[in-house]
Formats: sequence, structure tokens, C-alpha cells
Amino acid sequence: MLRNYLVTAWRNLQKNRLFSVLNLAGLSIGLAVSFLILLYVKDELSYDRYNTKADRMARVVFQARINGGRIHESVVMAPLAQAMKKDYPDVEDASRLRTTGAPQITVGEKSFQGEQLAFVDPNFFSLFTLPFEEGVAHTALDQPHTVVLSRELATRLFGGKEALGQLIRLGDEPEPYRVTGILQGVPANSHFRFNLFASMTGLEEARSDSWLSSNFYTYLLLRPGTDLHRLEAKLGGMVEKYMGPQIQQAMGLSLSQFRTRGNELGFALQPLTSIHLHSSTSNELEPAGNPLYVYLFSAVAVFMLLIACINFINLSTASATRRAKEVGVRKVIGGDRTSLVWQFMLESALLVAISLVLCWLLVYLVLPVFNELAGKKLILHVTVLNLAEILGLGIVVTLLAGMYPSLYLASFQPMAVLKGRQTASGRRYGLRAGLVVFQFVLSVGLIIATLVVWQQMNFIRHKNLGYDKQQVLVIPNSYALGEHERTFRQDMLQDPRVLSATISSYKPAGPSSNNNALAYPEGQENQVMKTLEYHVDEQYLPTLGIRLVAGRNFSREFPTDSTAMLINESAARAFGWSPATALGRTVIRQNSDRGVNVPFHVIGVVGDFHFRSLHESISPLLMTLEPDWGLIFRVRMQDIQGLLGSMRKRWESYQPREAFQYAFLDDLYNKTYASEMKTGTILNFFAGLAILVACLGLFGLVTFAAERRTKEVGIRKVLGASLMQVAGLLTAEFLRLVLVACLIAFPLSYLVMNRWLRSFAYRINLNVWVFVLAGLAALFIALFTVGTRAIRAALANPVKNLRSE
Repeated sequence: MLRNYLVTAWRNLQKNRLFSVLNLAGLSIGLAVSFLILLYVKDELSYDRYNTKADRMARVVFQARINGGRIHESVVMAPLAQAMKKDYPDVEDASRLRTTGAPQITVGEKSFQGEQLAFVDPNFFSLFTLPFEEGVAHTALDQPHTVVLSRELATRLFGGKEALGQLIRLGDEPEPYRVTGILQGVPANSHFRFNLFASMTGLEEARSDSWLSSNFYTYLLLRPGTDLHRLEAKLGGMVEKYMGPQIQQAMGLSLSQFRTRGNELGFALQPLTSIHLHSSTSNELEPAGNPLYVYLFSAVAVFMLLIACINFINLSTASATRRAKEVGVRKVIGGDRTSLVWQFMLESALLVAISLVLCWLLVYLVLPVFNELAGKKLILHVTVLNLAEILGLGIVVTLLAGMYPSLYLASFQPMAVLKGRQTASGRRYGLRAGLVVFQFVLSVGLIIATLVVWQQMNFIRHKNLGYDKQQVLVIPNSYALGEHERTFRQDMLQDPRVLSATISSYKPAGPSSNNNALAYPEGQENQVMKTLEYHVDEQYLPTLGIRLVAGRNFSREFPTDSTAMLINESAARAFGWSPATALGRTVIRQNSDRGVNVPFHVIGVVGDFHFRSLHESISPLLMTLEPDWGLIFRVRMQDIQGLLGSMRKRWESYQPREAFQYAFLDDLYNKTYASEMKTGTILNFFAGLAILVACLGLFGLVTFAAERRTKEVGIRKVLGASLMQVAGLLTAEFLRLVLVACLIAFPLSYLVMNRWLRSFAYRINLNVWVFVLAGLAALFIALFTVGTRAIRAALANPVKNLRSE
């Protein structure tokens, strides 16, 4: 019996080749998209779960509200880790991580490009499960001036030679570091990615007892059964015990007085596995994911699967009239309803099985492109789990897509179909029409999402940022020139292709130095504010095109400018000043690199400019005349390759230990929004596929309608109906379905995209034209799909269609 079913199923696939190809195409594309998204979502949800103790680990974050400004940082104070272990029995262990930039690495006489360096406590590898190839994880960093390298970095530094036990120098550190461990590497699904870990044992800052300066990422290992929320509620005790006395000493205010003025300080606990997707803190080690994208893509996967199944149902029922007599004959000779259902289900399973093979092939071919778009390193492994997922997906699709057509075909009455009177009921046709509406609701929604993402990204690219990012060339590793850095700048200023140059490691886009500052207006300690401080020179503003709204810029002609300060408009407002009244005021910097409570006089106010992502509002910013390293040039672009060649030649003449590196500020800016731009590209891709599959379903339904109304069309043509009248008859009802879909999709899309836009502090407004354009696009696509099939039906010979009458 099974063999007979399979043979019959295969013959029907060959007999109805058009419908078979359309079904296979729709199912294969739908399954491939769903499986690709499944891989993506699994990867996003897997972050930091490689740690064997991940379910018991949490990160401490700092929260504060000071003078109306909110602080939510992923870095906390140096002594907090030990205090947590000492004061809270629920904390089994604690470890810290401190980033200090990317110092150059020297091995013997050779120097290598800098790697992002992480100083960590000796017990760091006891908390985090990072597989060691060489060395002992628990003791590798017990001693000061020891480092652990990834295998990738070790190979780059030492080639094929033994790395363990070798000495390397980091930046200008006088004492070398000994390699005591080799890691396989930090997994890609980690919220931090370093190739270089150094012992924090010898780091002086790590021994600080200050509770007013936060620079350390602090991780806790909790005892089994610990209630995270209950422990978090107890953390206020640390503020009272440790921060209160230091606030009293620094500000002359008790903690209660500090709080009565509307200020608040505290800590929160963040589960390790939620950092990647659910972190809203500043100073993240890696760009955080967006849970909305996970939800969005998961919905797209489900919708694509539903569209593919709907497509299958529509095409199967559209071709049902061709098999009506087959069903009638089988029932007359003794076939029962159950056997017919099994036969048609087996045919559906065969189609799904072939689609799964094509799906696997499509995923294999498209995965490299998808990885490039999504910035992932997803791999398609032939594992038992993957095969089980594919098989499970196939079973679900078989049941979803095959059950209704099977029951529908098996329900035909033998006498009616053999006499040619079998017709679809209005209820069944209404169901199929409803399914098409559902398909186009999803398609129109994806079109709207694509247009909104494109519009927001275009807004970001062209927004007035308060500085000019065009024609700005950055040399991030100019520290390698040492004492020749300023000479290099002066040499390049002689080139007519260089318009201006500044020395600063602080950039408004891309990787930048990050210097937290505590400051308040002189005599108003209660207005202390935590913000950022930029170290710049007198050429910083003109080179970046930042405007002055009041006062003057730094100048070497004024020796007192060494204690002068520029502030932005947001800082002036935070201190209660207007740009004009800010001039001549004194700002006290607490715990700066120049000392404690250092006074600076304000000489100018700069216009607000975006030095952080547009996801965040512009915050207060201080600028002091204290250039350290980092070259930024404003250049002419007409002969940029020639200029780069001249720079490289001049660079090499100083024989630095690092190769010449450069980047353009507008490229660095665009990389800030690479995730959103990639999301937009992926949405374009998925929207196109969803529309394609939906059109296949629409094609199936119009084919069904044309076959159902063959004789009606023939009679109308005999009575003189024109080609356009007949085509319009078949087209109008489907265009109504698309209009209904638009009316449903518009409000739903508005709610979803408005929520996405709220993640940006600066965003577009949702315009009516977006919805109108999406609706017109859907109508045009539907008209083209339906029209081609309707015209073909209208061109059919009416005599042939009416002959059986």
C-alpha cells in the first residue's frame, strides 16, 4: 500500500509540474529563510552561555541620578569586588576586568600592532570558561607582569616557535611581561573579545580604595540557589558604608543631605547571559545586540514559514479540481476517506522532503553571504541536533501545509465530481482568500519596515552632527612615533593637501579615549556632575569643524589656558548657565589626572555635537588643553592616494615600531551604525523573498479562480465581453484582498516601527507616504501577478471551454 501511495504521489508531481515547481520553490525558500533565522537567533541567545557557571554569574553595574542627569554604567569602583566577597555571603567569588587601550607589543627587536589589552584578576579564568591550550588557567596570572595570549596572537608574535615562557613588552612599560598561558581564543558569542590578558596584580589603580571613580568591570559568582533580586536589594548597604564617608569628605555633604537634593547612588546586578541582548549601560566592551531584532527576525521566520504553508495550501486546493474525478473513482471502487487522507498527506510529505533537501542546499550556498550581511560566523554543521531540527521543521510544515488540502480533497462527493458538479463552497474559498490577506499583511509589513529602516539610516548619514566628518583623516597609532609625533604633524602641514591638523586621542566617532570626569561649579559642591572630559589642543575645533557659540578657543598665546576649559552647551545648561554667563566661571574637577579639586576657568562654550551614538542624547562635555597622542587631519580629497603615499613615506622615515595606519572619520561614523544598516539589508532580502512567496500563493489562488470560472468566462466572451473586461473581472476581487491586507498591516506596522525608532534619541517621524508607498508597491506586485494569469485565462478559446456543455 505504501509503495502504491509513493508511486501515485510521484506521478502526480510529474503530471502537475507547474504546481509542483511552485510548491517546491515556495516551501524551499520559506524553509531556508526560517532555518537561517533559526541559526541567527540561536547564536544571539547563546552569548556567554559557553561558561559552565553562566547561570550563577552576574555583573555589577553602577546607577546614579545626579543633578537630574542619569548614569547607568557597566564599570564600577576598584574596591567593590572585595567588598562584595567580604560583606555578602551569597557571593562565592568576584573578579574584575580593566581595559587600557591597545598598546604596541614588542618581542625582541620586532614590534607589532597593538592589541586591545584587558587587565584581569588572577581568578578571572576560574570564573570564565576559556579553554587553555598551554599553561594552568587557575594560576596563570597569579604573579605580576604575566600575560595570557590567544593562539592567534601567539602565532602572530612568535610564528611556529614556543610562546610559553617568552617575554614581551607592552607599550612603554619598563618591565617585560612573561607569557604564562595560551588560550584557544575567546568564543565569538562572548560579550568581550580579547587576545591579550594581563595580570592585574601589579596594577596600582587596582589597589585604589576610591569609591568615587569607576573603571572596573566586576563579575560575581553567586552561590547555588541565590536570589539575584534579593541580593540586589541589599546593595544599598555598600553605598551607606563605603561611598557615604567619601562623599562627605569630597563634597562636605552627608549622604542623606546629598540625597535630599534629588540625587541618588546605587548598584544593580545584571545576569551574565543577559548582557549581550538586554544591556542598556554605557562603556560596553562590545557593541550590544538588540532584542528587538531577535524578536523581529523570529517573527519573520514564523511568518515566512506560515506564508510558505499558506502558499502550499492555496496551490494544492487550486489544483484540486484537476483531481476531483480521481477522488471520485477511488471512492467508487472502495477507497475510504482515511486512506485518501493518508495518500494526500504522503504526497505532501514527499514534497516537503524534497523541499528540505533544497532548503539545506540553499542554506549552504547563502550562509556565507548571510554571515557577511549579519556580521556573524555561523556554521552549518551536519550534526544530530541540526538534522533533528530540520526533520522537526519538516514534520511541522507537513502537518500545517498538508492537513487541510488532504482533508479537502478527500471530502469530495464521488457522484458530484463524476457528473462534473463539484464546486468549492463559499466558506472554503473565503478561507483561501483570508490566507492571501494574511500573506499580504506580512508582506506589506516587511515593506514598511524596510522603508522605515532605510529612512532612519539615511537620516543618520545626513544628520547635522555639530561637526564635519567629511575629509577627516585619522591616524590612530601615532603614539608609535613617540617624540616625532609633533614633527610629523608639522611636516604634513607643509603639504598643500593638508588643511589643518590636531593632536588628540578623543574622536567623536569610532574607537576613542574615554575619560570620565567629576566636576561642579566653584562653591556649589552639591551640583557635582559626572561627565566626559576631552584632552585636546588649540586646533581641535577648527580641524573637526566644531563651532564656538560663546567665548574663544584655546590659544598658545595665553599661558593661563593650561588651566582653561571649554564646555559644550549641555554642560552649561547642567551647571545652570547660559553660554554667555558661563564665560569666566570656574569649574572644579575632582580626582583629575592633575590632582584633587583642580579649578579650571571657562573661556568658551562650543555648540552641542554628537560624540556618542544617536541612540543617546548629547551629554555634558568638558575640554581641557592637554593633548596626549593621536593625529587627526583635515585634508583635500582630490589626490588622497598621493597624500596617503606621502604620509606613509614620511612615517617610515622615522622608523617607528608600527606600520602606518589610517581611517576616515566618516567611515568610523558609519561603522557605529553597521548593525542597523546590516539589519536594513537583511530586511530588504527577507522582504523580497516574502513577497516572492506571497505572489506564488496569489498566483495559485487566481489559477484556482480562473479554473473555477472557466465556463463563466467562456459565456461572457461569447456574449461579447472584451479582454480587459474579463481580465478585470478576475483581477478586481484579488486587489480588494490586498487593500484589506494594507488596512490591517498599516496600524500594526506603525506600532512595531515606532517602538524600534524609540531606541534612537534622534529619529525620523513616521510619515504617511511610507505607508502609501508600501500599499502601492503591494498593489502593483499583486496586479502584475494576478493580471498575467487573468489575461491568459481571458485569452482562452471559449468554444473549447463550453464544449462539455
